[in-house]
Amino acid sequence: MFSGLPELGISNGEDLKETLTNCTEPLKAIDQFQMENGILLPTLQSALPFLDLHGTPRLEFHQSVFDELREKLMERVATIAEGKDEDRYGKLEELLEKSFPLVKMPSIQPVVMRVLKHLPKVPEKKLKMVMADKELYKVCAVEVKRQIWQDNQALFGDEVSPLLKQYIVEKEAALFSSDLSILHNFFSLSPKARRQGEVVLKLTQMIGKNVKLYDMVLQFLRTLFLRTRNVHYCTLRAELLMSLHDLDISEICSVDPCHKFTWCLDACIREKFVDGKRARELQGFLDGVKKGQEQVLGDLSMILCDPFACNTLVLSIMRNLQELLSQDTLPRESPDLMLLLRMLSLGQGAWDMIDSQVFKEPRLDSEVVTRFLPAMMSVVVDDHTFNVEQKLPSEEKSSLSYPSSLPEAFSRFLQDNRVACEMGLYYVLHIAKLRNKNALQRLLPALVDTYNDMAFGDIFLHLLTGHLTLLSDEFGSEDFCSVVFDGFLLTSFSSKENVHRHALRMMLHLHHKVLPSYMETLMKTLEPPKQVGFIFTFSLCRIRKIALDPLSQCQKVW
Repeated sequence: MFSGLPELGISNGEDLKETLTNCTEPLKAIDQFQMENGILLPTLQSALPFLDLHGTPRLEFHQSVFDELREKLMERVATIAEGKDEDRYGKLEELLEKSFPLVKMPSIQPVVMRVLKHLPKVPEKKLKMVMADKELYKVCAVEVKRQIWQDNQALFGDEVSPLLKQYIVEKEAALFSSDLSILHNFFSLSPKARRQGEVVLKLTQMIGKNVKLYDMVLQFLRTLFLRTRNVHYCTLRAELLMSLHDLDISEICSVDPCHKFTWCLDACIREKFVDGKRARELQGFLDGVKKGQEQVLGDLSMILCDPFACNTLVLSIMRNLQELLSQDTLPRESPDLMLLLRMLSLGQGAWDMIDSQVFKEPRLDSEVVTRFLPAMMSVVVDDHTFNVEQKLPSEEKSSLSYPSSLPEAFSRFLQDNRVACEMGLYYVLHIAKLRNKNALQRLLPALVDTYNDMAFGDIFLHLLTGHLTLLSDEFGSEDFCSVVFDGFLLTSFSSKENVHRHALRMMLHLHHKVLPSYMETLMKTLEPPKQVGFIFTFSLCRIRKIALDPLSQCQKVW
Protein backbone atom coordinates (compact mmCIF):
# COMPACT_ATOMS: atom_id res chain seq x y z
CA MET A 1 0.00 0.00 0.00
CA PHE A 2 2.87 2.39 0.79
CA SER A 3 5.28 1.31 -1.94
CA GLY A 4 7.44 4.17 -3.11
CA LEU A 5 8.04 5.77 0.29
CA PRO A 6 11.54 4.27 0.79
CA GLU A 7 12.60 5.76 -2.56
CA LEU A 8 11.88 9.19 -1.08
CA GLY A 9 13.67 8.43 2.17
CA ILE A 10 10.43 8.09 4.13
CA SER A 11 9.82 5.21 6.49
CA ASN A 12 6.88 2.90 5.90
CA GLY A 13 5.14 0.07 7.73
CA GLU A 14 7.94 -2.39 6.98
CA ASP A 15 10.45 -0.06 8.66
CA LEU A 16 8.26 0.20 11.77
CA LYS A 17 7.88 -3.58 11.86
CA GLU A 18 11.63 -4.05 11.66
CA THR A 19 12.21 -1.45 14.38
CA LEU A 20 9.74 -3.10 16.76
CA THR A 21 11.20 -6.53 16.04
CA ASN A 22 14.74 -5.51 16.92
CA CYS A 23 14.14 -3.02 19.80
CA THR A 24 14.20 -3.75 23.55
CA GLU A 25 11.83 -0.90 24.54
CA PRO A 26 8.85 -0.82 22.12
CA LEU A 27 7.17 2.26 23.61
CA LYS A 28 10.30 4.37 23.24
CA ALA A 29 10.74 3.04 19.71
CA ILE A 30 7.19 4.06 18.80
CA ASP A 31 7.72 7.55 20.27
CA GLN A 32 10.95 7.90 18.32
CA PHE A 33 9.25 6.75 15.09
CA GLN A 34 6.45 9.28 15.60
CA MET A 35 8.93 12.09 16.24
CA GLU A 36 10.89 11.31 13.09
CA ASN A 37 7.92 10.78 10.79
CA GLY A 38 5.27 13.10 12.22
CA ILE A 39 4.61 16.72 11.29
CA LEU A 40 7.92 18.52 11.80
CA LEU A 41 6.53 21.55 13.57
CA PRO A 42 8.04 22.20 17.03
CA THR A 43 5.05 24.10 18.38
CA LEU A 44 2.74 21.23 17.47
CA GLN A 45 4.22 18.76 19.92
CA SER A 46 2.97 20.63 22.96
CA ALA A 47 -0.52 21.00 21.43
CA LEU A 48 -1.07 17.33 20.62
CA PRO A 49 -1.89 16.34 24.26
CA PHE A 50 -4.91 18.68 24.11
CA LEU A 51 -6.30 16.55 21.29
CA ASP A 52 -5.78 13.50 23.47
CA LEU A 53 -7.83 15.14 26.23
CA HIS A 54 -10.68 15.69 23.74
CA GLY A 55 -10.53 12.06 22.66
CA THR A 56 -9.44 12.91 19.12
CA PRO A 57 -7.33 10.07 17.70
CA ARG A 58 -3.95 11.08 16.28
CA LEU A 59 -4.87 9.31 13.03
CA GLU A 60 -7.94 11.48 12.58
CA PHE A 61 -5.90 14.64 13.21
CA HIS A 62 -3.10 13.67 10.83
CA GLN A 63 -5.59 12.59 8.18
CA SER A 64 -7.41 15.92 8.30
CA VAL A 65 -4.09 17.82 8.04
CA PHE A 66 -3.03 15.55 5.17
CA ASP A 67 -6.31 16.11 3.29
CA GLU A 68 -6.05 19.87 3.72
CA LEU A 69 -2.43 19.96 2.54
CA ARG A 70 -3.27 17.77 -0.45
CA GLU A 71 -6.04 20.13 -1.55
CA LYS A 72 -3.75 23.14 -1.15
CA LEU A 73 -1.04 21.38 -3.17
CA MET A 74 -3.46 20.50 -5.97
CA GLU A 75 -4.68 24.09 -6.10
CA ARG A 76 -1.08 25.27 -6.21
CA VAL A 77 -0.34 22.90 -9.12
CA ALA A 78 -3.24 24.39 -11.08
CA THR A 79 -2.11 27.94 -10.24
CA ILE A 80 1.44 27.24 -11.41
CA ALA A 81 0.18 25.67 -14.66
CA GLU A 82 -2.12 28.60 -15.42
CA GLY A 83 0.51 31.20 -14.56
CA LYS A 84 2.91 32.96 -16.91
CA ASP A 85 6.15 31.90 -15.29
CA GLU A 86 8.48 30.69 -18.03
CA ASP A 87 9.74 27.90 -15.78
CA ARG A 88 6.26 26.77 -14.69
CA TYR A 89 6.48 23.43 -16.50
CA GLY A 90 9.96 22.86 -15.12
CA LYS A 91 8.55 23.21 -11.61
CA LEU A 92 5.78 20.76 -12.39
CA GLU A 93 8.25 18.24 -13.84
CA GLU A 94 10.34 18.54 -10.68
CA LEU A 95 7.24 17.90 -8.55
CA LEU A 96 6.36 14.95 -10.80
CA GLU A 97 9.77 13.36 -10.23
CA LYS A 98 9.31 13.62 -6.46
CA SER A 99 5.72 12.43 -6.37
CA PHE A 100 5.55 9.81 -9.13
CA PRO A 101 7.04 6.98 -6.99
CA LEU A 102 3.87 7.32 -4.86
CA VAL A 103 1.44 7.18 -7.80
CA LYS A 104 0.04 3.84 -6.63
CA MET A 105 -0.76 5.24 -3.17
CA PRO A 106 -4.49 6.16 -3.25
CA SER A 107 -4.06 9.22 -1.01
CA ILE A 108 -1.23 10.70 -3.12
CA GLN A 109 -2.43 9.56 -6.56
CA PRO A 110 -4.75 12.58 -7.15
CA VAL A 111 -1.76 14.94 -6.78
CA VAL A 112 0.33 12.98 -9.27
CA MET A 113 -2.56 12.84 -11.72
CA ARG A 114 -3.13 16.59 -11.40
CA VAL A 115 0.53 17.26 -12.22
CA LEU A 116 0.39 14.91 -15.22
CA LYS A 117 -2.78 16.61 -16.43
CA HIS A 118 -1.18 20.05 -16.53
CA LEU A 119 2.03 19.01 -18.28
CA PRO A 120 1.76 19.68 -22.05
CA LYS A 121 4.47 17.08 -22.63
CA VAL A 122 4.74 14.32 -20.05
CA PRO A 123 8.15 12.57 -20.03
CA GLU A 124 7.93 9.51 -22.28
CA LYS A 125 9.09 7.15 -19.54
CA LYS A 126 6.21 8.23 -17.31
CA LEU A 127 3.70 7.91 -20.16
CA LYS A 128 4.81 4.34 -20.83
CA MET A 129 4.46 3.47 -17.15
CA VAL A 130 0.92 4.88 -17.06
CA MET A 131 -0.02 3.09 -20.28
CA ALA A 132 1.36 -0.23 -19.01
CA ASP A 133 -0.69 -0.09 -15.79
CA LYS A 134 -4.42 -0.57 -16.46
CA GLU A 135 -5.48 1.05 -13.19
CA LEU A 136 -3.34 4.15 -13.73
CA TYR A 137 -4.44 4.43 -17.37
CA LYS A 138 -8.07 4.24 -16.31
CA VAL A 139 -7.85 7.09 -13.78
CA CYS A 140 -5.53 9.46 -15.66
CA ALA A 141 -7.03 12.59 -17.20
CA VAL A 142 -7.99 12.75 -20.89
CA GLU A 143 -5.21 15.33 -21.37
CA VAL A 144 -2.69 12.60 -20.46
CA LYS A 145 -4.45 9.97 -22.53
CA ARG A 146 -4.23 12.21 -25.60
CA GLN A 147 -0.44 12.16 -25.29
CA ILE A 148 -0.56 8.36 -25.05
CA TRP A 149 -3.02 7.94 -27.92
CA GLN A 150 -1.21 10.13 -30.43
CA ASP A 151 1.61 7.56 -30.63
CA ASN A 152 -0.59 4.48 -30.14
CA GLN A 153 -3.20 4.33 -32.89
CA ALA A 154 -4.33 0.82 -31.95
CA LEU A 155 -5.04 1.85 -28.34
CA PHE A 156 -6.87 4.97 -29.52
CA GLY A 157 -8.87 2.81 -31.92
CA ASP A 158 -9.90 0.56 -29.03
CA GLU A 159 -11.20 3.62 -27.17
CA VAL A 160 -13.02 5.11 -30.17
CA SER A 161 -14.53 1.92 -31.61
CA PRO A 162 -17.32 1.48 -28.99
CA LEU A 163 -18.35 5.11 -29.51
CA LEU A 164 -18.58 4.68 -33.28
CA LYS A 165 -20.67 1.54 -32.84
CA GLN A 166 -22.93 3.37 -30.37
CA TYR A 167 -23.38 6.21 -32.86
CA ILE A 168 -24.54 3.83 -35.63
CA VAL A 169 -26.89 2.01 -33.24
CA GLU A 170 -28.46 5.34 -32.22
CA LYS A 171 -28.95 6.42 -35.85
CA GLU A 172 -30.55 3.11 -36.80
CA ALA A 173 -32.76 3.21 -33.71
CA ALA A 174 -33.99 6.65 -34.81
CA LEU A 175 -34.85 5.29 -38.27
CA PHE A 176 -36.85 2.41 -36.77
CA SER A 177 -38.46 4.55 -34.09
CA SER A 178 -42.06 3.66 -33.27
CA ASP A 179 -42.96 7.34 -33.62
CA LEU A 180 -44.45 7.84 -37.08
CA SER A 181 -44.89 11.48 -38.03
CA ILE A 182 -44.11 13.82 -40.89
CA LEU A 183 -43.30 16.60 -38.41
CA HIS A 184 -40.96 14.65 -36.13
CA ASN A 185 -38.77 12.45 -38.27
CA PHE A 186 -35.11 11.54 -38.71
CA PHE A 187 -34.28 14.99 -40.11
CA SER A 188 -36.20 17.06 -37.54
CA LEU A 189 -33.32 17.82 -35.15
CA SER A 190 -31.25 20.90 -35.93
CA PRO A 191 -27.53 20.40 -36.65
CA LYS A 192 -26.55 22.06 -33.36
CA ALA A 193 -28.92 19.84 -31.37
CA ARG A 194 -27.49 16.73 -33.05
CA ARG A 195 -23.99 17.82 -32.05
CA GLN A 196 -25.02 17.65 -28.39
CA GLY A 197 -25.25 13.87 -28.67
CA GLU A 198 -23.17 11.81 -26.26
CA VAL A 199 -20.88 10.28 -28.89
CA VAL A 200 -20.03 13.57 -30.63
CA LEU A 201 -19.31 15.30 -27.31
CA LYS A 202 -17.11 12.43 -26.10
CA LEU A 203 -15.12 12.30 -29.35
CA THR A 204 -14.69 16.07 -29.27
CA GLN A 205 -13.34 15.87 -25.71
CA MET A 206 -11.02 12.98 -26.59
CA ILE A 207 -9.56 14.91 -29.54
CA GLY A 208 -9.23 18.26 -27.78
CA LYS A 209 -6.86 20.40 -29.86
CA ASN A 210 -4.79 17.46 -31.06
CA VAL A 211 -4.64 17.48 -34.87
CA LYS A 212 -3.06 14.03 -34.96
CA LEU A 213 -5.96 12.46 -33.04
CA TYR A 214 -8.46 14.29 -35.27
CA ASP A 215 -6.77 12.86 -38.37
CA MET A 216 -6.90 9.38 -36.81
CA VAL A 217 -10.65 9.64 -36.22
CA LEU A 218 -11.20 10.82 -39.80
CA GLN A 219 -9.20 7.85 -41.04
CA PHE A 220 -11.31 5.50 -38.90
CA LEU A 221 -14.47 7.02 -40.40
CA ARG A 222 -13.19 6.70 -43.98
CA THR A 223 -12.19 3.09 -43.39
CA LEU A 224 -15.54 2.16 -41.82
CA PHE A 225 -17.45 3.98 -44.56
CA LEU A 226 -15.52 1.99 -47.17
CA ARG A 227 -16.04 -1.28 -45.32
CA THR A 228 -19.76 -0.87 -44.60
CA ARG A 229 -21.07 1.79 -47.05
CA ASN A 230 -22.94 3.15 -44.02
CA VAL A 231 -23.63 6.84 -44.72
CA HIS A 232 -24.02 7.65 -41.02
CA TYR A 233 -20.21 7.74 -40.79
CA CYS A 234 -20.37 10.67 -43.24
CA THR A 235 -22.76 12.42 -40.87
CA LEU A 236 -20.37 11.92 -37.97
CA ARG A 237 -17.47 13.29 -40.03
CA ALA A 238 -19.37 16.58 -40.54
CA GLU A 239 -20.77 16.72 -36.99
CA LEU A 240 -17.34 16.24 -35.46
CA LEU A 241 -15.82 19.08 -37.44
CA MET A 242 -18.69 21.42 -36.60
CA SER A 243 -18.54 20.43 -32.93
CA LEU A 244 -14.90 21.54 -32.87
CA HIS A 245 -15.99 24.69 -34.72
CA ASP A 246 -18.59 25.41 -31.99
CA LEU A 247 -15.80 25.23 -29.40
CA ASP A 248 -13.60 27.50 -31.54
CA ILE A 249 -10.79 24.92 -31.76
CA SER A 250 -8.86 26.88 -34.38
CA GLU A 251 -5.86 24.52 -34.13
CA ILE A 252 -7.96 21.92 -36.00
CA CYS A 253 -10.50 24.00 -37.94
CA SER A 254 -7.77 26.10 -39.56
CA VAL A 255 -5.99 23.03 -40.97
CA ASP A 256 -9.06 21.09 -42.16
CA PRO A 257 -9.57 22.24 -45.77
CA CYS A 258 -13.25 21.26 -45.54
CA HIS A 259 -13.99 23.58 -42.61
CA LYS A 260 -15.48 26.60 -44.42
CA PHE A 261 -17.39 24.41 -46.89
CA THR A 262 -18.87 22.36 -44.03
CA TRP A 263 -19.69 25.52 -42.06
CA CYS A 264 -21.59 26.98 -45.02
CA LEU A 265 -23.37 23.69 -45.73
CA ASP A 266 -24.28 23.37 -42.04
CA ALA A 267 -26.13 26.70 -42.28
CA CYS A 268 -28.03 25.36 -45.32
CA ILE A 269 -28.95 22.16 -43.47
CA ARG A 270 -30.25 24.26 -40.58
CA GLU A 271 -32.56 26.11 -42.99
CA LYS A 272 -33.25 22.94 -45.06
CA PHE A 273 -32.56 25.04 -48.16
CA VAL A 274 -29.58 26.18 -50.21
CA ASP A 275 -30.23 29.81 -51.18
CA GLY A 276 -28.50 31.61 -54.05
CA LYS A 277 -25.88 33.35 -51.91
CA ARG A 278 -24.77 30.19 -50.13
CA ALA A 279 -24.91 28.25 -53.39
CA ARG A 280 -22.31 30.64 -54.83
CA GLU A 281 -20.17 30.27 -51.70
CA LEU A 282 -20.27 26.48 -51.96
CA GLN A 283 -19.46 26.67 -55.65
CA GLY A 284 -16.46 28.86 -54.83
CA PHE A 285 -15.10 26.21 -52.47
CA LEU A 286 -15.55 23.45 -55.05
CA ASP A 287 -13.99 25.50 -57.84
CA GLY A 288 -11.16 26.52 -55.51
CA VAL A 289 -9.73 22.99 -55.17
CA LYS A 290 -6.24 23.45 -56.62
CA LYS A 291 -4.24 21.09 -58.73
CA GLY A 292 -2.29 18.73 -56.48
CA GLN A 293 -4.89 19.07 -53.70
CA GLU A 294 -7.60 16.97 -55.36
CA GLN A 295 -7.60 14.56 -52.40
CA VAL A 296 -9.74 17.07 -50.51
CA LEU A 297 -12.57 16.11 -52.89
CA GLY A 298 -12.72 12.76 -51.05
CA ASP A 299 -13.58 14.50 -47.78
CA LEU A 300 -15.93 16.98 -49.47
CA SER A 301 -17.77 14.08 -51.10
CA MET A 302 -18.13 12.37 -47.70
CA ILE A 303 -19.58 15.56 -46.22
CA LEU A 304 -22.04 15.81 -49.13
CA CYS A 305 -22.89 12.11 -48.71
CA ASP A 306 -24.19 12.87 -45.21
CA PRO A 307 -27.96 12.09 -45.37
CA PHE A 308 -28.72 15.47 -43.79
CA ALA A 309 -26.77 17.24 -46.55
CA CYS A 310 -28.37 15.06 -49.22
CA ASN A 311 -31.83 15.76 -47.81
CA THR A 312 -31.18 19.51 -47.96
CA LEU A 313 -29.84 19.36 -51.52
CA VAL A 314 -32.77 17.34 -52.91
CA LEU A 315 -35.37 19.48 -51.11
CA SER A 316 -33.67 22.53 -52.64
CA ILE A 317 -33.75 20.88 -56.08
CA MET A 318 -37.49 20.16 -55.73
CA ARG A 319 -38.16 23.77 -54.74
CA ASN A 320 -36.00 25.01 -57.61
CA LEU A 321 -37.87 22.83 -60.12
CA GLN A 322 -41.21 24.18 -58.94
CA GLU A 323 -39.98 27.73 -59.52
CA LEU A 324 -38.67 26.83 -62.98
CA LEU A 325 -42.01 25.26 -63.86
CA SER A 326 -43.90 28.41 -62.89
CA GLN A 327 -41.45 30.51 -64.94
CA ASP A 328 -41.52 28.23 -68.03
CA THR A 329 -37.73 27.88 -67.75
CA LEU A 330 -35.73 24.83 -68.77
CA PRO A 331 -33.71 23.08 -66.01
CA ARG A 332 -30.41 23.45 -67.88
CA GLU A 333 -30.89 27.23 -67.91
CA SER A 334 -30.70 27.45 -64.07
CA PRO A 335 -27.13 27.79 -62.68
CA ASP A 336 -28.40 27.19 -59.13
CA LEU A 337 -30.06 23.92 -60.16
CA MET A 338 -26.97 22.76 -62.01
CA LEU A 339 -24.82 23.45 -58.92
CA LEU A 340 -27.23 21.54 -56.66
CA LEU A 341 -27.09 18.59 -59.06
CA ARG A 342 -23.29 18.83 -59.15
CA MET A 343 -23.08 18.63 -55.33
CA LEU A 344 -25.65 15.83 -55.16
CA SER A 345 -23.65 13.89 -57.75
CA LEU A 346 -20.42 14.46 -55.81
CA GLY A 347 -22.03 13.21 -52.60
CA GLN A 348 -23.60 10.18 -54.27
CA GLY A 349 -20.18 9.25 -55.68
CA ALA A 350 -18.33 9.46 -52.34
CA TRP A 351 -17.85 5.73 -51.84
CA ASP A 352 -16.60 5.13 -55.38
CA MET A 353 -14.15 8.04 -55.15
CA ILE A 354 -12.64 6.97 -51.83
CA ASP A 355 -12.55 3.33 -52.88
CA SER A 356 -10.81 4.01 -56.20
CA GLN A 357 -8.62 6.81 -54.79
CA VAL A 358 -9.31 8.69 -58.04
CA PHE A 359 -10.11 12.14 -56.70
CA LYS A 360 -12.03 13.65 -59.57
CA GLU A 361 -15.57 15.02 -59.60
CA PRO A 362 -17.96 12.52 -61.22
CA ARG A 363 -19.45 13.89 -64.41
CA LEU A 364 -23.20 14.39 -64.18
CA ASP A 365 -24.99 12.56 -66.99
CA SER A 366 -26.37 15.36 -69.17
CA GLU A 367 -29.48 13.26 -69.89
CA VAL A 368 -30.50 13.61 -66.24
CA VAL A 369 -31.16 17.26 -67.09
CA THR A 370 -32.31 16.86 -70.69
CA ARG A 371 -34.37 13.65 -70.38
CA PHE A 372 -35.15 12.71 -66.76
CA LEU A 373 -36.16 16.10 -65.36
CA PRO A 374 -38.49 16.87 -68.31
CA ALA A 375 -40.03 13.40 -67.85
CA MET A 376 -40.58 14.09 -64.14
CA MET A 377 -42.05 17.50 -64.96
CA SER A 378 -44.42 15.86 -67.44
CA VAL A 379 -45.75 13.73 -64.55
CA VAL A 380 -46.34 16.97 -62.62
CA VAL A 381 -48.14 18.50 -65.60
CA ASP A 382 -50.31 15.38 -66.05
CA ASP A 383 -51.38 15.61 -62.44
CA HIS A 384 -52.04 19.34 -62.62
CA THR A 385 -54.05 18.95 -65.83
CA PHE A 386 -56.24 16.24 -64.30
CA ASN A 387 -56.87 18.29 -61.13
CA VAL A 388 -57.89 21.36 -63.16
CA GLU A 389 -60.17 19.15 -65.29
CA GLN A 390 -61.94 17.85 -62.18
CA LYS A 391 -62.75 21.42 -61.05
CA LEU A 392 -64.49 22.33 -64.32
CA PRO A 393 -68.30 22.36 -64.58
CA SER A 394 -69.66 18.98 -65.68
CA GLU A 395 -70.65 20.25 -69.11
CA GLU A 396 -67.06 21.40 -69.78
CA LYS A 397 -65.33 18.23 -68.58
CA SER A 398 -63.73 15.92 -71.10
CA SER A 399 -63.49 12.15 -70.80
CA LEU A 400 -59.88 12.50 -69.61
CA SER A 401 -58.87 9.75 -67.16
CA TYR A 402 -55.93 9.84 -64.78
CA PRO A 403 -52.80 8.39 -66.45
CA SER A 404 -51.76 5.00 -65.10
CA SER A 405 -48.38 4.62 -66.80
CA LEU A 406 -45.20 6.69 -66.42
CA PRO A 407 -42.90 8.12 -69.10
CA GLU A 408 -40.36 5.49 -70.17
CA ALA A 409 -37.45 7.86 -69.46
CA PHE A 410 -38.64 8.43 -65.89
CA SER A 411 -38.74 4.71 -65.04
CA ARG A 412 -35.47 3.98 -66.83
CA PHE A 413 -33.52 6.68 -65.00
CA LEU A 414 -34.91 5.51 -61.66
CA GLN A 415 -33.26 2.18 -62.41
CA ASP A 416 -30.02 3.33 -64.01
CA ASN A 417 -28.96 6.64 -62.41
CA ARG A 418 -28.52 7.23 -58.66
CA VAL A 419 -28.84 11.03 -58.85
CA ALA A 420 -32.07 10.73 -60.84
CA CYS A 421 -33.30 8.01 -58.49
CA GLU A 422 -32.72 10.21 -55.43
CA MET A 423 -34.75 13.01 -57.00
CA GLY A 424 -37.47 10.57 -58.03
CA LEU A 425 -37.79 9.24 -54.48
CA TYR A 426 -38.09 12.73 -53.04
CA TYR A 427 -40.72 13.55 -55.66
CA VAL A 428 -42.74 10.59 -54.33
CA LEU A 429 -42.40 12.02 -50.80
CA HIS A 430 -43.52 15.41 -52.13
CA ILE A 431 -46.61 13.79 -53.68
CA ALA A 432 -47.40 11.97 -50.41
CA LYS A 433 -47.05 15.23 -48.49
CA LEU A 434 -49.68 16.77 -50.81
CA ARG A 435 -51.98 13.80 -50.01
CA ASN A 436 -52.20 13.11 -53.74
CA LYS A 437 -53.56 9.56 -53.82
CA ASN A 438 -53.83 9.29 -57.60
CA ALA A 439 -50.23 10.33 -58.25
CA LEU A 440 -48.98 8.08 -55.45
CA GLN A 441 -50.77 5.06 -56.88
CA ARG A 442 -49.19 5.85 -60.24
CA LEU A 443 -45.65 6.24 -58.85
CA LEU A 444 -45.26 3.57 -56.14
CA PRO A 445 -45.15 0.53 -58.47
CA ALA A 446 -42.20 2.14 -60.31
CA LEU A 447 -40.18 2.07 -57.08
CA VAL A 448 -39.97 -1.73 -57.02
CA ASP A 449 -37.01 -1.55 -59.39
CA THR A 450 -34.68 1.35 -58.54
CA TYR A 451 -30.94 2.00 -58.66
CA ASN A 452 -29.23 -0.23 -56.10
CA ASP A 453 -32.65 -0.77 -54.42
CA MET A 454 -32.57 2.79 -53.09
CA ALA A 455 -36.35 2.77 -52.60
CA PHE A 456 -35.92 0.03 -49.98
CA GLY A 457 -33.28 1.93 -48.01
CA ASP A 458 -34.05 2.75 -44.38
CA ILE A 459 -33.98 6.52 -44.75
CA PHE A 460 -36.50 6.61 -47.61
CA LEU A 461 -38.79 4.03 -45.98
CA HIS A 462 -38.62 5.94 -42.69
CA LEU A 463 -39.75 9.12 -44.47
CA LEU A 464 -42.33 7.39 -46.69
CA THR A 465 -44.06 5.62 -43.80
CA GLY A 466 -44.27 8.93 -41.94
CA HIS A 467 -45.69 10.70 -45.02
CA LEU A 468 -48.25 7.94 -45.59
CA THR A 469 -49.84 8.72 -42.22
CA LEU A 470 -51.23 11.83 -43.96
CA LEU A 471 -53.29 9.50 -46.15
CA SER A 472 -54.46 7.30 -43.28
CA ASP A 473 -58.11 7.43 -44.38
CA GLU A 474 -57.17 6.06 -47.79
CA PHE A 475 -56.10 2.78 -46.19
CA GLY A 476 -59.78 1.99 -45.88
CA SER A 477 -59.68 1.31 -49.62
CA GLU A 478 -58.47 -2.13 -50.65
CA ASP A 479 -57.14 -0.69 -53.94
CA PHE A 480 -54.90 1.79 -52.12
CA CYS A 481 -53.68 -0.86 -49.66
CA SER A 482 -52.94 -3.15 -52.57
CA VAL A 483 -50.76 -0.51 -54.25
CA VAL A 484 -48.84 0.31 -51.02
CA PHE A 485 -48.37 -3.24 -49.77
CA ASP A 486 -48.81 -5.72 -52.63
CA GLY A 487 -47.48 -3.35 -55.26
CA PHE A 488 -44.50 -2.04 -53.30
CA LEU A 489 -43.57 -3.04 -49.73
CA LEU A 490 -44.41 -6.74 -49.94
CA THR A 491 -42.45 -7.21 -53.16
CA SER A 492 -39.21 -7.42 -51.18
CA PHE A 493 -40.12 -7.85 -47.49
CA SER A 494 -39.19 -11.53 -47.44
CA SER A 495 -35.63 -10.85 -48.61
CA LYS A 496 -35.11 -7.53 -46.81
CA GLU A 497 -35.52 -7.57 -43.05
CA ASN A 498 -35.59 -3.76 -42.83
CA VAL A 499 -38.61 -3.56 -45.18
CA HIS A 500 -40.43 -6.02 -42.94
CA ARG A 501 -39.72 -3.83 -39.91
CA HIS A 502 -40.87 -0.64 -41.61
CA ALA A 503 -44.09 -2.35 -42.73
CA LEU A 504 -44.74 -3.36 -39.12
CA ARG A 505 -44.00 0.18 -37.92
CA MET A 506 -46.63 1.52 -40.27
CA MET A 507 -49.19 -1.11 -39.34
CA LEU A 508 -48.87 -0.25 -35.66
CA HIS A 509 -50.21 3.19 -36.53
CA LEU A 510 -52.64 2.51 -39.36
CA HIS A 511 -54.11 -0.92 -38.52
CA HIS A 512 -57.44 0.60 -37.40
CA LYS A 513 -57.88 2.23 -40.82
CA VAL A 514 -57.34 -0.95 -42.83
CA LEU A 515 -60.30 -3.13 -43.88
CA PRO A 516 -60.55 -6.11 -41.44
CA SER A 517 -60.49 -8.66 -44.28
CA TYR A 518 -57.35 -7.14 -45.79
CA MET A 519 -55.83 -6.73 -42.35
CA GLU A 520 -56.10 -10.42 -41.60
CA THR A 521 -54.48 -11.34 -44.92
CA LEU A 522 -51.75 -8.79 -44.31
CA MET A 523 -50.96 -10.16 -40.85
CA LYS A 524 -50.61 -13.67 -42.23
CA THR A 525 -48.28 -12.38 -44.93
CA LEU A 526 -46.17 -10.49 -42.42
CA GLU A 527 -46.00 -13.49 -40.06
CA PRO A 528 -42.27 -13.83 -39.32
CA PRO A 529 -40.50 -17.19 -39.70
CA LYS A 530 -39.61 -18.95 -36.44
CA GLN A 531 -35.92 -18.08 -36.59
CA VAL A 532 -36.36 -14.28 -36.68
CA GLY A 533 -35.82 -11.98 -33.74
CA PHE A 534 -38.18 -11.18 -30.90
CA ILE A 535 -38.91 -7.68 -32.25
CA PHE A 536 -40.85 -9.03 -35.24
CA THR A 537 -42.92 -11.49 -33.24
CA PHE A 538 -43.66 -8.91 -30.56
CA SER A 539 -44.70 -6.26 -33.10
CA LEU A 540 -46.97 -8.60 -35.00
CA CYS A 541 -48.59 -9.93 -31.81
CA ARG A 542 -49.16 -6.35 -30.72
CA ILE A 543 -50.82 -5.46 -34.03
CA ARG A 544 -52.97 -8.60 -33.98
CA LYS A 545 -54.09 -7.99 -30.38
CA ILE A 546 -54.96 -4.35 -31.05
CA ALA A 547 -56.55 -4.97 -34.44
CA LEU A 548 -58.81 -7.74 -33.12
CA ASP A 549 -59.81 -5.82 -29.99
CA PRO A 550 -62.87 -3.63 -30.87
CA LEU A 551 -62.12 -1.22 -28.03
CA SER A 552 -58.73 -0.49 -29.52
CA GLN A 553 -60.19 1.02 -32.70
CA CYS A 554 -60.42 4.40 -31.01
CA GLN A 555 -57.20 4.15 -29.03
CA LYS A 556 -53.90 5.70 -30.04
CA VAL A 557 -51.23 3.06 -30.54
CA TRP A 558 -47.81 3.14 -28.89
